[in-house]
Amino acid sequence: LPVKIIGFRRHPNEEISMTAKPGMLGQIAVWIAIVMSAYHLYTGAFGAPEALLHRSIHLMFTMVLIFLLFPFFQGTRQSLRRAGDLVFLGISLGGILYLFFNYEYFITRYPYVHPLSLADLIVGILFTLVLLEAARRSIGLAMPITAIFFIIYAYIGPSLPGLLRHAGFNTEAIIDQLYMTTEGIFGIPLGVSATYVILFVIFGVFLEKSGTGQFFMELAAATTGKGAGGPGKIAVVSSGLFGTISGSAVANVMVTGQFTIPMMKRTGFQPHFAGAVEATASTGGQIMPPVMGAAAFVMAEFMGVPYLTICKHAIIPAILFYLAVFMAVHFEAVRTNLKGMLEAAPRLGFVLLNRGHLLLPVAVMLYILFEGYTPMYACIFSIIAVLIIANFKKETRMGLAKILDALENGAKGTLSVACACACAGIIIGIVNLTGLGLKFTGFVLYLAGESMI
Repeated sequence: LPVKIIGFRRHPNEEISMTAKPGMLGQIAVWIAIVMSAYHLYTGAFGAPEALLHRSIHLMFTMVLIFLLFPFFQGTRQSLRRAGDLVFLGISLGGILYLFFNYEYFITRYPYVHPLSLADLIVGILFTLVLLEAARRSIGLAMPITAIFFIIYAYIGPSLPGLLRHAGFNTEAIIDQLYMTTEGIFGIPLGVSATYVILFVIFGVFLEKSGTGQFFMELAAATTGKGAGGPGKIAVVSSGLFGTISGSAVANVMVTGQFTIPMMKRTGFQPHFAGAVEATASTGGQIMPPVMGAAAFVMAEFMGVPYLTICKHAIIPAILFYLAVFMAVHFEAVRTNLKGMLEAAPRLGFVLLNRGHLLLPVAVMLYILFEGYTPMYACIFSIIAVLIIANFKKETRMGLAKILDALENGAKGTLSVACACACAGIIIGIVNLTGLGLKFTGFVLYLAGESMI
């Protein structure tokens, strides 16, 4: 009863499956998302195809779903919007299919030596432009504008001063780097998204669908709900706990924020402060092991160190981050004389007895990682553990509908990350092409002058 009073457990009739989308295109998007997750689970368990093929399949799923799910502009008329979306979808699909049908040519040609055909050039240009549009729809303007800035830099190199100057490159050389090789769009960042990130996202969604997010909310309420500013502290602790299985700030806000922000406002927190607490705490989930944001996987790949090593080094900063946010909430509550939830907070023993078994899949993942197995195997076995352990209690059991829902939302939760990684590949490709990366040391020496410090 106390759990229902504070609104942690919604009525069963309120749980609407994400697969219930209106319209034919919506239903198509649902099944494409499910197939995308199933493909990556299969490759995680049995091995992925060659890098270029695997990354292009991952990006194909991503761009098709983005153009089905994200509108061109919200105010655009439905018929015009759909027509434009289908044109973009067709170009993105055509760019990937062109790679598939000419795969042997792509992997056997000598980059920058074999000239591009007219078809190579046209398809490469259109695909790069459509990718920038997909990034604009899914992650906003910042990343596409940055990528465009670097592309312009590749063109205007001879006109730049000092260390920024380079020989300059034409469209053929730029497309050769960005589209025809694994040094651009299909580079390491996209490989990280296709190999690691999506599996961890799917794992997090499976845990959330089994009720782990709900468990974290109740656990936070039981441990911190009665103190000064209890609802604010619940937001911090629950976001930190959910961050251990999510690695996504957006998913964190969506799962925990819908409960914690109204709760904070009802108990006296200012609306802007309540929103700030949830946003800040959810953002910290990206650095909370064992499941962190995409940057952690990219870091491990570039540095050539195990992902577990990155996790070990992230633990202390993550704890300090949440301690700082927790204390900020405490001081604000004391300053404004905000009380905790004296009667409504659930008992810790009840929470652990009721849903404590949901922590076991996280323990399985940590054990497998510490045993030296790959993150992909850790994810696969942990997802299997979720399906088995969730059956221990009737209220956490996952039927076929929830499993399909988890597969769908796992794919959708990866779209922005995958598109950002592909867009980052454009930036990295230009940096390598122009030699800007080698000049960074020169920049540092120039700025430092004679000072070693």
